Amino acid sequence: MSARESMRVVVVGATGNIGTSVVEALGADPAVSAIVAMARREPAQLDPKATWVGADVTSDELVRHFRGADCVVHLAWIFQPTHDAVATWRNNVMGSLRVFDAVAEAGVPALVHASSVGAYSPGPRRAVDESWPTHGWPGAAYTREKAYLERSLDAYEREHPDIRVVRMRTAFSFKTQAASEQRRLFLGPFLPNRLARPDLVPRIPALPGLRFQAVHSSDLGEAYRLAVRSEASGAFNVASEPVIDSEVLAELFGAQTFRMPVWPVRTALAAAWRLHLVPASPGLFDAFLRLPIMDVSRARSVLGWEPRRSSTEAVEEFVHGLRETAGAPTPPLQPRIPGGRVAEIRTGVGQRQ
Repeated sequence: MSARESMRVVVVGATGNIGTSVVEALGADPAVSAIVAMARREPAQLDPKATWVGADVTSDELVRHFRGADCVVHLAWIFQPTHDAVATWRNNVMGSLRVFDAVAEAGVPALVHASSVGAYSPGPRRAVDESWPTHGWPGAAYTREKAYLERSLDAYEREHPDIRVVRMRTAFSFKTQAASEQRRLFLGPFLPNRLARPDLVPRIPALPGLRFQAVHSSDLGEAYRLAVRSEASGAFNVASEPVIDSEVLAELFGAQTFRMPVWPVRTALAAAWRLHLVPASPGLFDAFLRLPIMDVSRARSVLGWEPRRSSTEAVEEFVHGLRETAGAPTPPLQPRIPGGRVAEIRTGVGQRQ
């Protein structure tokens, strides 16, 4: 752990699912004296240690907000619009490169970047450590962008050896308060919340490749806090146990499984996406089925990270939050956006952010 006892930390993208958990974890740390919570839109409330700064990573001046910081945590990311890969590239890649450059220009000694399991190349059946290739899946914008930033950070570390760079390669992150946002981002406006009930899901399809990892957002926030306070650099896989597959989901929902090929599901999803009925693209579904399982030993041994909640508890919170239309007092996490689901439909469901 860092010996410094009066840290100033900038969190870029502080109001979303992971950002709010990172700010909460940093706020509870006595060694963190000040948090700059950077986001485009002002939240209704913040941690007492945090000061909101309105900024867009694609266009606004960043260096002056970074000066004097001990660490910058970069989380800003958009998933939509999935029908406009140029828009997501402009924000996620070009915006991230602006953040990286501003960290160097401002003289910040540490950068903690939100990478993802999605940056990894398709994996084997065994769990992979942080040395597994990070070339992503080429058919989805999200995985292409995460992989590109991995290559960018390779060059960045060579150019700036004085900056401690940490890459957090994380599993799917859930908490009750993020359920409404995640429904808007991935499921769309046509899924009634009342259908998120275990008794209405009697059977779970056992799709080939259906295996993924999850982590509670609060546990992920703690992992980021430990990365900020550590002197360690490099990549860290972050996920909770158990690995979730169709059998685990069936147990979670009290359902039975049945074998089903992938192609009918993908065909239906592709048609729904083209008709602007769902925001999640078929390419993202392809990437999901090819994700490797991550070995999280390094996060445990180097950072001392231990999750307090299981992956199934994290998924259960998502289902509960979905059913209850849960949210939080920040613009991304608000339970209902102005105009409700009609406003979601008017964005083109994946056509505009």
